[in-house]
Amino acid sequence: MKGFKFTKFVPQQDPAKSTFENLLNLFLQLVTMTGGDVAEALNWLSNLDKRYNMTNPGYGIGDFIEDLKEKGYLTEENQKGEIKITGKSEQQIRKNALEEIFGKLKRGKSGQHKTTHSGQGEERGTDRRAFQFGDNLDQIALTDSLRNAQANHGLSGDYLLTEDDLEVVENEYKSQTSTVLMIDISHSMILYGEDRITPAKKVAMALAELIKTRYPKDTLDIIVFGNDAWQIQIKDLPYLQVGPYHTNTVAGLELAMDLLRRRKNPNKQIFMITDGKPTCLKVGIKYYKNSFGIDSKILNETLKLATQCRKNQIPVTTFMIASDPYLKEFVREFTKANNGNAYYSDLKGLGNLIFEDFKRNRTKRF
Repeated sequence: MKGFKFTKFVPQQDPAKSTFENLLNLFLQLVTMTGGDVAEALNWLSNLDKRYNMTNPGYGIGDFIEDLKEKGYLTEENQKGEIKITGKSEQQIRKNALEEIFGKLKRGKSGQHKTTHSGQGEERGTDRRAFQFGDNLDQIALTDSLRNAQANHGLSGDYLLTEDDLEVVENEYKSQTSTVLMIDISHSMILYGEDRITPAKKVAMALAELIKTRYPKDTLDIIVFGNDAWQIQIKDLPYLQVGPYHTNTVAGLELAMDLLRRRKNPNKQIFMITDGKPTCLKVGIKYYKNSFGIDSKILNETLKLATQCRKNQIPVTTFMIASDPYLKEFVREFTKANNGNAYYSDLKGLGNLIFEDFKRNRTKRF
């Protein structure tokens, strides 16, 4: 039996933070959920305050709004005179998403990703090997080389150090990765009493902030796909909303491959967040649509692109944020054609799965 399950929502407040900081965190969450609609987010915030008494007699929602303006989070300086969030708010939303989803990175080692390939790379590693002609002198492991000389020639007489005694520290390459993140914005992403688009946006913002701060040489392109597919900028993510669309996975993959074709580094990958099967295909200037079951015409075109991605050494990782059994057939065929990966995830575990796959893919060369 289908239906809705409601639970009591109690806004989280950190006693160590000021009233403004607690309200700011909640406000930015609401702005993300409303697709950047500040007025609606403030209305929701006022209703939550009325119910849960988040403010006090000395500091109300009106004071909070004025502080948002003074601190540069809101602006009314636009042609229509509407109240909107600023670039500072957009950046803070991305930082909050990174903390919420990838917060465990703080316990990890700093630095950039390393591949399993070694040689004359960019960063000193821990492996040792025998000296070879052409190795740089600064690669020589002095202590290990002297120990080898003592073991091979002894300590008596003249001290002898030969080429055969030398060991070098293996250098490791730091790889660059180009990632395209595809986000399904078909109408089903908000159907059945479940908001699937907000977690998808949060993951995209967290991934963007992660790459900008930890892997600045990497590239991240973000694509949304419904009846068509188009590229959006990172700054547009808080405003992203679902439309009255079907799911044109083919258009998304074609655009993703076109973007990756322009990237010069060899490591390329596609992450696709969706909650359903492809239901739309553009034929000429018309749309071919079928939402009932798996349409063989649409499926075959989608599988062709999956195979093409595999030939171009572009793995596609599919994150299916739905649990309908009949969808597994599509995901299974698509993953087999691409030789990629697929995950069935609930909304809570989506961020961790994407991070783990991103981290794993960065430790190998495709």
